This record gives sequence, structure tokens and C-alpha cells, in this order.
Amino acid sequence: MFIFCYNVLSRHTALTDIFENMQDKDNDKAFLEFIVSSLVDNKDDVKIDRVVDEMGVLLTLTVNRDDMGKVIGRQGNTAKAIRTLLRVIGMKNNARVNLKINEPAGSEMAGGASVSVDDAIADLKSDLE
Repeated sequence: MFIFCYNVLSRHTALTDIFENMQDKDNDKAFLEFIVSSLVDNKDDVKIDRVVDEMGVLLTLTVNRDDMGKVIGRQGNTAKAIRTLLRVIGMKNNARVNLKINEPAGSEMAGGASVSVDDAIADLKSDLE
């Protein structure tokens, strides 16, 4: 499947440069920016932060609230595909690449939950004490 995706995506000159020069450290970020910018309507609102630590590379993606569904896709399939391609890029550089998609301000989770992940973890820690 990756070979098919590579063949399709490599027809674009921007992606060809990214795949050919995979030794550059920020190519995972450039790849993600190219893919996400191709999907969304509000390209100026795409923000990607790259953090490297002992666990690998963490790319944090923030998009406009109206574009969130396009990035995640039905049942999360688009997000899963993007994460898979990023892992392949990471394997080529001997690094683990993970993608975190930030929830835009003012939006609600599908389940209507009003508690953030940080609040839920804090609650769990307080229960253990």
C-alpha cells in the first residue's frame, strides 16, 4: 500500500523533494504540512509544532475548527493514514514519529464530553492519593 501511495504522491514535485531528501530533520514536518494543507480550506490556520525527545518525534497539528473533520476523516481513517505515512518516514530516519491533533478551541468532542484529557488525568491522580 505504501508503494502505491508513494507512486501517487511522488508525482507532485514538492513531495518528490521531500522523499528524495529524507535525511533532513524537518522533512516529516514538511510532509505533514503539505498533506494537511492539501486537505483543508483554511491553509493559513495550519500550525505544526515539532518536538524531539527520548521517545522520538512528536508532531502537534492545529487546524481551523471548520477543517477538523477533513483532517480526521470518517471514523478517523484520514488521520490513521497520515499517521501511518509519518511512521514510514520515521522508519527511514530511524526515528519514531507520532502525530497529535489538537482539538480547536470552542469545539466539542463527538461524545459531548466537557472534560479535557489533562483534567481527567488530574482527577485520576487525585483519586489514587
